Amino acid sequence: MVKLTALAGGTMRSMLLPPAFLTSSPPADAPGALIDGLLAFVDWSTAPMRSLLPALAGHSDPRDWLLMALSPLFLAFVLTEAWRFRRTGIYSWRDSLASLSVGGLYLAVDVVVLALAVIPAMSWVYEHRVATWAITPLSFVALYLGVEFCYYWFHRASHRIRWFWCAHVVHHGSEHMNFTTAMRQSVFYPFAGNWIFYLPMVWIGFEPRWVVFALSLNLAYQFFVHTQWVGKLPRWFEFIFNTPSHHRAHHGRNPRYIDRNYGGTLIVFDRLFGTFVEEDAVADPPDYGLVRPVHSYSPVTLNTHEWADMLRDMAAPGPWAQRIKHLWAPPEWQRPGSAAHLAADAGAGSGVKSIGTHS
Repeated sequence: MVKLTALAGGTMRSMLLPPAFLTSSPPADAPGALIDGLLAFVDWSTAPMRSLLPALAGHSDPRDWLLMALSPLFLAFVLTEAWRFRRTGIYSWRDSLASLSVGGLYLAVDVVVLALAVIPAMSWVYEHRVATWAITPLSFVALYLGVEFCYYWFHRASHRIRWFWCAHVVHHGSEHMNFTTAMRQSVFYPFAGNWIFYLPMVWIGFEPRWVVFALSLNLAYQFFVHTQWVGKLPRWFEFIFNTPSHHRAHHGRNPRYIDRNYGGTLIVFDRLFGTFVEEDAVADPPDYGLVRPVHSYSPVTLNTHEWADMLRDMAAPGPWAQRIKHLWAPPEWQRPGSAAHLAADAGAGSGVKSIGTHS
């Protein structure tokens, strides 16, 4: 297998990177030529950006930068889809610009916080690991499946625990389903602790940056399921993998779609744990967005509105046990006897179906 440094081009790396970055060479244990070459591309394509961030010298690694390196590819798909569906209402230029702005902030913040805080925290867990797994093609497949399992529970928790929902709500704020919706991510994910869900993979012996890289590959796959361009895929594929059809249902605020289809690359864990629902594009087409929409295109508002709502709920008078319960209760939970709780009870008594986390 050709070494990654050779593929990246040692001369070009020397021209693009300051000496401090050259001490952090790409990993030599890439599991096969495909990923070896992908990391070489990431190393080369992100070198100019990394050279502008001297604070990351000695802390950065090509495995941290996969999503940033793939951004031009993502944008190419956005432009192609936007042209294909022009004048159809699938794209709104203000909504898409908001999604792209939020996504750009997310990538910029995430890569810095990852290198300076998350990787060190994961590395501490790795020092206390119970085993050590060398990265081979087979072990990387096992790692990817393990990360997918962790992602399922992260995603499920992000819908059913308000603390995590405060970050994840950003992703569900758009009332459009297109490739820009995939980019609508929260800058507060690291603060909320999304990385905690992947610590089991580190603890059992996978090196932290390989865990992060596997997660980045998973997220890259998920970009392509945020579209209305693709209908149903072959039945065997729909049975195993997360598809545009499954993910359109996930983004629907229709009662039957709320809190369903949490998978990243696969849909098998949803089938196994009872959270799968089939999209019915004819009888019940997904209505995208939040049950309580946030009518703003401001990246600041989109990132902070649910945190502000949660803190306001916690600040309302009442017993402290109930006030702090807002942190871990489902997003729709209201204190017994509160005005919102009484209104919800009245709605239920009138036959109005209660709703979940697209609140």
